[in-house]
Amino acid sequence: MPDPSANSGTGADRVPETIATYLRLRGLEPSARSYRKRRRRDADDDNVPFAPGRDPRGVGDVLADLTRESGWDKELAREDVVLAWSEVAGDDTARHTRPVAYSEGTLTVQADSTAWAKQLQLMRAHILSEIIRRFPDAGVTAVRFIGPDVPSWKWGPRTVAGRGPRDTYG
Repeated sequence: MPDPSANSGTGADRVPETIATYLRLRGLEPSARSYRKRRRRDADDDNVPFAPGRDPRGVGDVLADLTRESGWDKELAREDVVLAWSEVAGDDTARHTRPVAYSEGTLTVQADSTAWAKQLQLMRAHILSEIIRRFPDAGVTAVRFIGPDVPSWKWGPRTVAGRGPRDTYG
């Protein structure tokens, strides 16, 4: 039986032994001619300007792919919640509140006064459903409303219950 890799012709026309062995195992007859055609066509496909996969893409598409591949979708969706806070909560409410923190699915919103914080607690379900509807990728599962930032005597994780230093005043 003749060796299929030993085709007639010069050494340049011969099919490499690894490819000939592969083709024999697959039950195909190796041919130097088909090998050269396939090899040339593969090399030319990279340089064809209008080949599939070579279409120009917009910057927005490239950035969307980059953020998705990098896993930044949730963080960017949370930033979108903050940027669109006036649309989510309403203009009047947004003038008196601002999102200040996000931790473990809870968005913390600080109000100008305790009255605003209490009023927003009554509107919590509506605001949360609006956030989930507009920004499902943000991962917000709860909204917490707090009053204005006032000084506190409690510092650190080891605070002692009680009035603290105020009980020694005058």
